[in-house]
Amino acid sequence: MAKKVPGINAGSMADISFLLLIFFLVTTSMSVTSGLSRKLPPPLPPGAEQPDVEINKRNVFVVLINSNNQIMAQGQLVHIRDLKQKAKEFILNEFNSPDLPTVTTEEIPLLGKVNVTKDHVISLQNDRGTDYQAYLEVQNELVAAYNELREELAMKKFSTHYEALPEEKQEAIQKVFPQKISEAEPKNYGGNK
Repeated sequence: MAKKVPGINAGSMADISFLLLIFFLVTTSMSVTSGLSRKLPPPLPPGAEQPDVEINKRNVFVVLINSNNQIMAQGQLVHIRDLKQKAKEFILNEFNSPDLPTVTTEEIPLLGKVNVTKDHVISLQNDRGTDYQAYLEVQNELVAAYNELREELAMKKFSTHYEALPEEKQEAIQKVFPQKISEAEPKNYGGNK
């Protein structure tokens, strides 16, 4: 005579699975590293009018991306691999070229007297048909230009990587190389896709 094996009651398995799901959702932290870091200007007070701002053209580095994902920087067609170097040359203006941003000497705590191009702006404009991937690649190259300049200055002044510096030293370096990327509303620049 065969012995009967008792059955397992699986009626509450759905309840246990649901409780485990809730537990993991509540206890798991999610990494939120996507998105573009931008510092926006403060809003105008109520009733205030937008002031007219006069910008010297030499202080603006214009980057256009058409619908064929071709990049134009300062009126010249450039490859994505060359964009970062062109942006660095613009931001730094090492030789005080009259075609690049105005260079002024400022006293910055922890750094002393340094040359800065505080009025520079990188203006990024893209076509409505630009691929999102191409747009992100351009963004990454422009941000990388600032990051490399900050890293080079950190190594020169403090012999330490920028990310390893204490906050007050990082802020001093940010005053030399403030990230100024302006984005215009997408337009139709050409290059059919």
